[in-house]
Amino acid sequence: MKSRKLLAGPYLFWSVSFIIIPLFMIVYYGLTNRDGEFTLLNLAQITTQENLKALGLALLLSFISTAICLLLAYPLAMILSEKNVNQTSFIVLIFILPMWMNFLLRTLAWQNLLEKNGVINSVLSFFHLPEISIINTPFAIILGMIYNFLPFMVLPIYNVLVKIDKDVVCAARDLGANTIQTFSKIILPLSIPGIISGVTMVFVPSLTTFVISDLLGGSKILLIGNVIEQEFKQGSNWNVGSGLSLVLMIFIIVSMAMIAKYDKDGEGTAF
Repeated sequence: MKSRKLLAGPYLFWSVSFIIIPLFMIVYYGLTNRDGEFTLLNLAQITTQENLKALGLALLLSFISTAICLLLAYPLAMILSEKNVNQTSFIVLIFILPMWMNFLLRTLAWQNLLEKNGVINSVLSFFHLPEISIINTPFAIILGMIYNFLPFMVLPIYNVLVKIDKDVVCAARDLGANTIQTFSKIILPLSIPGIISGVTMVFVPSLTTFVISDLLGGSKILLIGNVIEQEFKQGSNWNVGSGLSLVLMIFIIVSMAMIAKYDKDGEGTAF
């Protein structure tokens, strides 16, 4: 027993150093002013017109991106599960291969593809087709979010669908249920844990991102993540930046509560 406790030492050290202490610092700075006195003014900064606009736009783009990811991911996850493709197979490996690349490089690649003189417009120009102009717009940010976070929606849903007992589906069909009834009464309810996990894993990073909006939005579109980044890096105001971060933690806590309620066994998060 003692040796087992010693094996947990590195994990405890990692958790304390890179999770607990940073969170404590965020809470401390978020609830104090520059003189170290307790205040709620940092949290109240979210109510300014600029910050509310940034938060509202971030929520809107995150909802749209999450919805599109769900619409794309569910059919793909069903196809993979029906073909009995396990998580180590070649098809799934090819699908998640882009995730092994650096997040910044993937986003820069889309910037080169979408810019005015980029690859896509060069190809369209070669074929004498109208050029597209979506770089530095919300549409480009949504595209970047979908590309970067789609695998995080597919894998939890696939992980749940592949565990559904095929005999249950066959029994429903033997009892006269058609394809739509089988999906709505059997498959969809059983896949709810994966959907909740996938939605959370896409929505939270979409809401807090600032790299995608910086590169694909041309720094012209401010999301709440960009505002927080500017407070830390440009304004050197850790107190306000931490206060705004604490506000975003509310959405993270709600997401964790949803996972705890609908995915108690961790079916959608055990990749």
